[in-house]
Amino acid sequence: MTATARAGARDRGLARDLLLASRPLSWINTAFPFAAAYLLTTREVDATLVIGTLFFLVPYNLAMYGINDVFDYASDAKNPRKGGVEGALLTPARHRTTVIAAISLCLPFVVWLVAVGSPGSWLVLAISLFAVAAYSVPGLRFKEVPFLDSVTSSVHFVSPAVYGLALAGAPVTGQLVALLAAFFAWGVASHAFGAVQDVVPDREGGIASIATVLGARATVRFAIGMWVLAGLLVLTTAWPGPLAALLAAPYVAAAWPYRSVSDADSGRANGGWRKFLWINYACGFVVTMLLIWFAMLTA
Repeated sequence: MTATARAGARDRGLARDLLLASRPLSWINTAFPFAAAYLLTTREVDATLVIGTLFFLVPYNLAMYGINDVFDYASDAKNPRKGGVEGALLTPARHRTTVIAAISLCLPFVVWLVAVGSPGSWLVLAISLFAVAAYSVPGLRFKEVPFLDSVTSSVHFVSPAVYGLALAGAPVTGQLVALLAAFFAWGVASHAFGAVQDVVPDREGGIASIATVLGARATVRFAIGMWVLAGLLVLTTAWPGPLAALLAAPYVAAAWPYRSVSDADSGRANGGWRKFLWINYACGFVVTMLLIWFAMLTA
């Protein structure tokens, strides 16, 4: 193999690792909230919508998940579900490159968004990016502070929506707060349930989490309760918002079989987590239809 061919193979390998590290299955979970919030407020497609959506689609996720993969290598190496669509298993040789790539890819987007934003949107964006870093980087490691780990993870997904609203200058209303609170409860539940499957490898790697502290069974039940709370909160929103309360049902159904799972057997919850990943797409489609309906009613 020539030197050029070897270099090309290395580049392709790096690109694959960075792609896996960004969790493509989860890109929509951050891009969609921003785009929906911004578009429903401005009612127009402009450069800021496109650039902001692209930012929250790929660079934001590479920063969030890639940095996490770098600093979680010790526990990820013992986790059988790493090394595929649920997260890259980045070798130490890739760590520095991953961090540099994440920062470099984010920077031009952040510069644009700051340039077109306002002090209020700057604050929300700063909080969002701080939460991305604070979750994983040494010295902060919010992911190792039980309950704060789930709160921070939820901020990762809710803050793009809040940022879209702030950037577009949306007025704050009680119903909007209720909707964001429901989204936040969904995020807390999703992180908590996702943490259950990693109880054993996290303990072996010396990583604390909401699930390692509460135990697998209690964490699953906590997640179910938060999904139910999310459903109740959207009942207070304007029509057709209350219909979204039904979307809590498939999440509860996916977690329900694991409500009594033991810590030793917590890895079984990965079956529910895999269903959760696809439920997100189905529910996202329904949410999109509801948002279009809402936009037509309020046009």
